[in-house]
Amino acid sequence: MQWRRHITGLAFSLVFVVSYFTNKFVLSVLKFTYPTLFQGWQTFIGAVLLLLSGKLGWVEMSRITRSAALSWLPGSLLFVGNIYAGSRALSRIDIPFFFTLQNSSHVVSYIILKVVHREKVQWLKLISICFMLLSAINLPFYDPQFDYSGYLWAVGHLFCVGAYRVFQVHYKPSNLSDLEQQCINYLFSVLLLAIAAHPTGDLMGALEFPSLQSHTFHCGCCASALLGFLLLLATVKLKSGFSVEHFGVWIFLSKVTAMSLSPFIFYMDINVPALVCVVLSHVGEALLVYSERESQL
Repeated sequence: MQWRRHITGLAFSLVFVVSYFTNKFVLSVLKFTYPTLFQGWQTFIGAVLLLLSGKLGWVEMSRITRSAALSWLPGSLLFVGNIYAGSRALSRIDIPFFFTLQNSSHVVSYIILKVVHREKVQWLKLISICFMLLSAINLPFYDPQFDYSGYLWAVGHLFCVGAYRVFQVHYKPSNLSDLEQQCINYLFSVLLLAIAAHPTGDLMGALEFPSLQSHTFHCGCCASALLGFLLLLATVKLKSGFSVEHFGVWIFLSKVTAMSLSPFIFYMDINVPALVCVVLSHVGEALLVYSERESQL
């Protein structure tokens, strides 16, 4: 029924917003800027909950073959780059600006598809991509709290997101479901981030973290891991019950909701030119979603 579909979308939006706010709180307010540990914790809990849910029959997962897992490893490597760089960027950049930069990952996807697959692109989609690219290019010049390191990590994040999007559509093994892909991502991330924790200095830095014994910190970390897993389930549920167009609409609405509420939760310094960049980027995203509808007609 239609109302059930709307409830699924609203549940996704709620989890999306709360998940981003929780991560932002731990990263920026508590200043736990050790992504190998923070993301390693999240992916470890995600892997445990996903495997447990599969064993109990709460989610549908088949046995993952070695060949399928190996063929998906490039995607898992991009996933690790996505969450690591994204965590670094989100700790230094306000949520509206983070989403504005993240939107330009569609530019990366477009370039890969154009160069590698020679795909023809609709004029409306091209306009939307230009909007998102121009917004991302101009935003650093107008951000009152510009952080060079944060923007550098954001560039790494958007490249990984854009490449992962293409890989997921064009190169994924046909016998892997979304949950099975994510299970491989989780396990690979736990292994790689655990290995990287000491060389990056995160392990020693975390031992000196002022709020290490704080209940607020513990609750934030537990909530972030649980919300990350719930967001995965909500995303898979939404993708399975909606068209690409409607899935994009709910992603867009969730981002707009998070951006609208974030100034009431976190301190932000924003000016008119920066706000124009944010609005223009999301107008581009709305056009991109609409172009998906046009391509299906």
